[in-house]
Amino acid sequence: MDNWLKDSDEVEASWVTVDLAIFTLRGARLMVLLIDRGLEPFLGQPALPGGYVQKGETLREGALRELWEEAGVDGGLLHLEQLGAYGDPGRDPRGRVVTVAYLALGPNLPVPVGGTDAERAYWAPVDELDRDRQRLAFDHSEILTEALEEVRRKLEYTPVATAFCASEFTLSELRTVYEVVWGQPLDPSNFRRKVLKTTGFVEPTGAQRLPATGRPAALYRRGSAWVLSPPLLRTGGQPA
Repeated sequence: MDNWLKDSDEVEASWVTVDLAIFTLRGARLMVLLIDRGLEPFLGQPALPGGYVQKGETLREGALRELWEEAGVDGGLLHLEQLGAYGDPGRDPRGRVVTVAYLALGPNLPVPVGGTDAERAYWAPVDELDRDRQRLAFDHSEILTEALEEVRRKLEYTPVATAFCASEFTLSELRTVYEVVWGQPLDPSNFRRKVLKTTGFVEPTGAQRLPATGRPAALYRRGSAWVLSPPLLRTGGQPA
């Protein structure tokens, strides 16, 4: 079998890369981390951070290294999970390259610093990319679209919205995550009721935050649940 594979013209050498769709909220807007490529192919075009997996690296180790080298962001502080694999022929003009995409979320992440083959790194508003139909290098527009929908879906069924918040947060701050990611306003009382009746979603810290004006707000942390039951479903553009 090995000899057949070696001599077959149906098989070609391929490479493995990792790419990262990294989201955060800055100024109540959903942002994604982009780089401007400093090398060919697609010199100067915006792209998701990523690169080749090095010898001896796991996929996750490669993703964390690329994130640090290209943007100066410590991925160990983020919610990080695999999104999927993308390997259509022709997606990379350098040859047959299969990329494993990762989804990452974090609260108010810092201004990134471009490095290695990234000319610069920056946070881009997701709504502007969608409105302008800006094309990213390679198939990164497709990856970004699928990553965004995965985040929106996970907000329905898991407590991943808390990954956008600090370790302690108010329910108003949590609601803002849903409103920004889903792109729609939510009724504060209805949202509060649903969150508090969902077992393990959040738990009170016993502390309060004193605002400049108004009543103190109770602080919460993420609870023990990994799946929301009942989920906060989007129905007709609104959660059920």
